[in-house]
Amino acid sequence: MRILLTGITGFVGGALAPRLRRDGHDLVGYARHPERASGLGVPVVRGDVLTGEGLDEALAGCDVAYYLIHSMETAPDGSFIEREEQGARTFADAAVRAGVGRIVYLGGILPAGPISPHMASRLRVEELLLEAVPASVALRASIVVAARSRSFRFLVRLIERTPVLPMPPWTRYRTQPIDGRDVLEYLARAATEPSVAGQSLDIAGPDRLTYGQMLERIAELMIVGRPGVPLPVSLTPVASKVAAAIAGEDPGLIEPLMGSLGADILPRDMRARDLFGVRLHRFDRAVEHALMEWEQLEPGSVRAR
Repeated sequence: MRILLTGITGFVGGALAPRLRRDGHDLVGYARHPERASGLGVPVVRGDVLTGEGLDEALAGCDVAYYLIHSMETAPDGSFIEREEQGARTFADAAVRAGVGRIVYLGGILPAGPISPHMASRLRVEELLLEAVPASVALRASIVVAARSRSFRFLVRLIERTPVLPMPPWTRYRTQPIDGRDVLEYLARAATEPSVAGQSLDIAGPDRLTYGQMLERIAELMIVGRPGVPLPVSLTPVASKVAAAIAGEDPGLIEPLMGSLGADILPRDMRARDLFGVRLHRFDRAVEHALMEWEQLEPGSVRAR
């Protein structure tokens, strides 16, 4: 099967490429900077979904296309929503022209309360892709625990670099973080699993934790003492900039993410686990594996067990 992998220079796309090759698929990548994927052994077409450059070439002869493009952290102030919708429309139109049978999209689990602009944008992209190619499948995940996951790295850096763990009101909300290895397994199987056609499925780990519990567990597994200090208010716009500075992250990424933390972010059900037959890793095992892999990739850069 011929598969197009957008976002191949990112964390998920770069890890998914060798997994799909092991399954015997013929891969082609798509990126604005193909040279960043030079070590994967996959031909990469240079292009940009916003303009459509290179899309027809990249999609030619493809049976399945992975859409793993998120633009919010590189967009001008406030424009990521428009950019995401424009990119999704351009990609969907090109996929239809090429006769692609399925698009696989990775988005986010919707919160129990009001939907932030960040999550509304992910949902709109999902809708556009599934409307264009009806046999497509959307997978929705919460925090991905992996060495190259920016949300996980952000949490680790906060724990490393602050003597206490600030616990604003949003830390009482619950979620089900998922091991990056399990995300890759879901994505790989989504290319060919017939029973999931046309569906949006939540993918989540087996452990339900508050964000506060998650921070405490990561700190324990890193073997660092970090007492929690309750805070009466969140002050998200200000706090996100401070947190981004402490963690060395892009505030354009952190503010929308923290702005989404206004309610529980839990899976609607666990149907995906049974439909795909994926065996899930527990949270502690996911964290231990991610910390060890991070230390292997960047020796001395993280306090690991």
